[in-house]
Amino acid sequence: MSASQLIKKFDIDFTQEVIDYASKFFEDVENVRSCIQCATCTGSCPSGRETAWRVRKLIRQVQLGLKNAAIRNDVLWDCTTCYTCQERCPRLIPITDIVRAVRNIAVRNGFMLPRHVQVAGLMIKHGHAVPINDEVKAVRKEIGLSELPPTVHSYPDALGEVKKLLDETGFTKLVEEASKGVQK
Repeated sequence: MSASQLIKKFDIDFTQEVIDYASKFFEDVENVRSCIQCATCTGSCPSGRETAWRVRKLIRQVQLGLKNAAIRNDVLWDCTTCYTCQERCPRLIPITDIVRAVRNIAVRNGFMLPRHVQVAGLMIKHGHAVPINDEVKAVRKEIGLSELPPTVHSYPDALGEVKKLLDETGFTKLVEEASKGVQK
């Protein structure tokens, strides 16, 4: 690999992009720079035992400015946001918050898995990520619940409000754009 090819892999602004974006919502995200790659996060991760997810690797990609590697990797979505890694980090890095920020950056850059586009589409269409079907209604009734949960399913007028909120926040447009270039 030539030096110019290697340089193209790095985005020197990516670390700061993650910090700036995450700082809008979370505290202490600048601590990502202090990660010493001890692997406590990866060793603690329940998802990492079952998948190829290695949270330490993502943190290193953020530190090194490997934006494309970070946002285009399907395993980014294997984190369940259980916060185990974050609770155990000896450097107090808000790891889960960093993961969430990188996911948001990935979506803003057009990288969204098909299953996430599908769930987001359900939210846009039904105001709920899990639409209620006849089978679910029957089970709810059988166990003594009302057929419909106290969500937009029970309050049809609220669906318009949810759709308005999704439109005004840009969520609908974001999902529409992602669905055009969805990863296969």
